[in-house]
Amino acid sequence: MPIQPSLVDSHCHIVFSSFKDDLDQVAARWRKAGVKGLLHACVEPSEIPAIRLLADRFPELRYSVGVHPLDTKHWQGDTLETLRSSALKDPRVLAIGELGLDLFRESNLEVQLAVLRPQLSLAVELKLPVIIHCRDAAEPMLEELNRLNSIGECPKGVMHCWGGTKEEMDSFLDLGFYISFSGTVTFPKAENIHLCAREVPENRFLIETDCPFLAPVPHRGKRNEPSYVEVVANRMADLRQTTFAAIAESSTENAKRLFGMP
Repeated sequence: MPIQPSLVDSHCHIVFSSFKDDLDQVAARWRKAGVKGLLHACVEPSEIPAIRLLADRFPELRYSVGVHPLDTKHWQGDTLETLRSSALKDPRVLAIGELGLDLFRESNLEVQLAVLRPQLSLAVELKLPVIIHCRDAAEPMLEELNRLNSIGECPKGVMHCWGGTKEEMDSFLDLGFYISFSGTVTFPKAENIHLCAREVPENRFLIETDCPFLAPVPHRGKRNEPSYVEVVANRMADLRQTTFAAIAESSTENAKRLFGMP
């Protein structure tokens, strides 16, 4: 019997209430699909204890700590120290994030930058990669990262759930970032994402679900879950004219290299 390729869901949110009633069944499905590792993204500090308990419950799960750009209201005077101490006391914290800029839903760029900058600095301090959410904000994000790069203080990391142009992708690649593809790569009209998925270097892409959001076709409109990262891998294989096994191997190795996933 052939060995099943291993998959990593490099960005999920199973702490959300939509999973509270059937998480054991969800886990059984991701294991059946060959998902051997999950990276759970954090959107604000109050989630951290519950995510830590999930890591206790599911040994294949690792996590990040951070504040999402649409959750800036949760940034308080002690938030940076909460993130620092949470990362230092648990080796299962492999990244800072999900952080970034979102000018699609909000226009408070200066507030978002004020929350973004200390998190980027913390990642450099702790030598951890960042998980970047960037929606309709590539220009200010590149400006910020290029500024940090010019003084040798730009962290490594991943552009999560990529939805920008190829030109923007190339600029983030030039800074050393990885590019992650989610269920949006299966959407028929997502032509920019399809182009980026074809053109991204083999050693610089990840795959993810961003569950419970953005379920891939044919599950679109339903709750997303980690097992559906298999669907993302299949679509990436189609777009790149290669095999599912090749996509699984490359994305898993890339996740291990970037995050130190076991």
